[in-house]
Amino acid sequence: MNRSVFTMPRLCASLILAGMFTPMTLAQTTSSEAYVLDKVVQVSRHGVRPPTESNEKLLTAVTQRQWPTWLVPFGNLTGHGYTGAVEMGRYRGDVLRNAGLIPQGCPDAGQLLAHSSPMQRTKATAQALLDGMFPGCGFQPTYVRGSQDALFQANEMKFAALDPEKAKAGILKALGGSVEAAQARYKPYEDKLRAVACLPDADCPYGKQAWTLEENAKGRFSIKGLSAGANMGEVFRLEYSQGLPLDKVAFGHARSAAEVSSLMVLTKAKYDFVNDIPYIASRGASELMNQISLELKQGTPLASTRTESTPPDVPLMLLVAHDTNISYLRTMLGFNWKQGDYIDNNIPPVGTLQFERYKEVKTGEYFLRIGFEAQSMDQIRNLITLSETAKPYRTDFASSKDCRTTSLGLLCPLKDAISTVDKNIDPTALTPYTFQ
Repeated sequence: MNRSVFTMPRLCASLILAGMFTPMTLAQTTSSEAYVLDKVVQVSRHGVRPPTESNEKLLTAVTQRQWPTWLVPFGNLTGHGYTGAVEMGRYRGDVLRNAGLIPQGCPDAGQLLAHSSPMQRTKATAQALLDGMFPGCGFQPTYVRGSQDALFQANEMKFAALDPEKAKAGILKALGGSVEAAQARYKPYEDKLRAVACLPDADCPYGKQAWTLEENAKGRFSIKGLSAGANMGEVFRLEYSQGLPLDKVAFGHARSAAEVSSLMVLTKAKYDFVNDIPYIASRGASELMNQISLELKQGTPLASTRTESTPPDVPLMLLVAHDTNISYLRTMLGFNWKQGDYIDNNIPPVGTLQFERYKEVKTGEYFLRIGFEAQSMDQIRNLITLSETAKPYRTDFASSKDCRTTSLGLLCPLKDAISTVDKNIDPTALTPYTFQ
């Protein structure tokens, strides 16, 4: 397929209207024909999975209770998760076809880059998204051999190692000064989880352990004690999303999406205190953000003249990652969202951070739309077909004061938006990178 297919007249562009904008004074425009969508980069979380093996062991130990049995190995994408990701890919493919970015049928493989983290759940999710977006085309994602990819596992690799003192200082600031004070504030939520997960007459250790800040052999930090409650909330959400019988979800204590989210307060706390620390996020995702930035600049006056580590110039780049990666990117951008029944800044299965580049027809100027899109918990649980009347959640990000509200969503001048994308990239946390 030649490039002209991707720049054909844009049809029904209003189908990608956003859900919610960051409140601010914005210029107004209504014409969807005034802009051409010419490049998209999206970073998606994997789909529904069971607990990882280490999390299963931890939760069994702290609750002294048998947790639900899943039909796939620990941590792997489930069949339900695959189907939900296919649907998200199908919907997203329809949106991009209506916008004119991708053609009907199968595009030339050279016009697409689909790359995933090397874990089974991310590789399988990438395949599901491709199967949904390009049915029958036989596209397959690329991924590195082994267990570490500098895009997705930078926080475990030496080139992006943390300065322990800087990391601890950031964590303690987020905690409000001390681990002990934070645990005291969150005791009601620990008590709530204890009542949900522990049998009344059992000798249940959960909630009795003092939180302690710990550094592992790879230089990553965690808060022991908090981790169990954080993982518990995430597992309850996965149980609900998987479609387990309601008497099995959170041991029968979460019969709606709202009730599930009420059990995820410690899940959010874990991200607030450990992942969403600006210094830690910058070290952990500068490599990924840099590749996103390089891709978005290509074909514009902002394009780098250096060729090393520059990704292929393609209209559509699909990256499939983990919630940790997206939380780092969110923190680096300063992007916050609240969607439906989810807790603030939550990253559900197949939740996607999207970067859409538009060219204004009249002026030739480039604009960037940054947003986060995710299916609702019930859409995932019930495998709802997505449509104009059953859309996923969508939140747009105002990356500068000069963004404009359009029928396409919130469009921000590319130069200003790229400054926001680039501002927290740490050049000392980069390494030469080539896509497979």
